[in-house]
Amino acid sequence: MNIQTETAIARATSPQNSHRRIQAGTVRQMCGDISDMTLWRWLDNAELNFPKPTYIGRRRYWREADVIAWLEAREVAA
Repeated sequence: MNIQTETAIARATSPQNSHRRIQAGTVRQMCGDISDMTLWRWLDNAELNFPKPTYIGRRRYWREADVIAWLEAREVAA
């Protein structure tokens, strides 16, 4: 697990941040600085079960806790 992910996990586990929303750029960084196309592919691949975003206008937002849970589940599976 990289430092960015560990920092994000520490923030997300605190009670005041359980519903914190993060933008696509932050999600991409947390997932290893992936490209927007990789993020799109993960969203399109049902087998990966990547968390779906909420759209506000044309922007995508994810619950930080959902992304962290997905990362941790992938780490355990590996």
